[in-house]
Amino acid sequence: MSEDLRLPPWLTKPISDPESTRRVKETIAELGLTTVCDEAKCPNRADCFGRGTATFMILGDNCTRDCRFCSVSHGEPRTPDPDEPRRIVEAVRRLGLEYVVITSVTRDDLPDEGAGQFAETVRAIRRGLPSVGIEVLTPDFSGRPELVDVVLEAGPTVFSHNVETVRRLYEVVRPQADMDRSLRVLEYAAGARYDGLIKSSLMLGLGETRLEVDGLLRDLRRAGTEIVYLGQYLRPSKDHHRVERFIPPEEFDDIRETALGMGFAWVSAGPFVRSSYEAEHAAQALVGDLCS
Repeated sequence: MSEDLRLPPWLTKPISDPESTRRVKETIAELGLTTVCDEAKCPNRADCFGRGTATFMILGDNCTRDCRFCSVSHGEPRTPDPDEPRRIVEAVRRLGLEYVVITSVTRDDLPDEGAGQFAETVRAIRRGLPSVGIEVLTPDFSGRPELVDVVLEAGPTVFSHNVETVRRLYEVVRPQADMDRSLRVLEYAAGARYDGLIKSSLMLGLGETRLEVDGLLRDLRRAGTEIVYLGQYLRPSKDHHRVERFIPPEEFDDIRETALGMGFAWVSAGPFVRSSYEAEHAAQALVGDLCS
């Protein structure tokens, strides 16, 4: 695949409302928060900011892992900020959000790998804004079930952990991660005493085959995953894993139908689909009362 592969026409987006975008950016900057929208160079960030929403990234902006698809910085992490949950609540209040996604960098350096900060953020939102739906998108916590429990016990609406790509590509794309470990995290969360929904996401266009995608979807369903999101991988820079293929919208549609046939309760699949993009749609459809 050519290194200067041009974007196909289905991978262009209209310009969003600049006033709403400005308001979100100013709120985030004033409160000293980080969004995965900016850190991961998400193609939907102008759209999300234009709709007055964002996905918050806790525990700093330096990751202890260095995945080849991700533009989040790799380096020495900062000490967790105990005031961060309060500031997130304030941002959610100012932006008038009805649903919020909380994710993080991976923090292998911390004794609890950041599980406590996830839990406190969920609890802070529950205390201050009890009607808001909350989705957590967590790292794998090294597969430690006691850390998954810490997050689940805080009561998020959706527990999400992304597998990102097919097993064969892990060594190249996610060398510090492990597919079986991620599946065990999802399976544990699905089997725990937890009333919320289980979700995962993956990117296409990294070099996977359709047979591998279908196989991974079956593995996710067997692990108890109820919601799955599939989107097009876009290379953040020339230092990252290249795009091997742009998947046309009709192929995403076919994958979605296949996944629904496997028993998933909700499937979002398309070129611009991202794990947290319009995440409230699945939760609203499957839960209804997001704070329940």
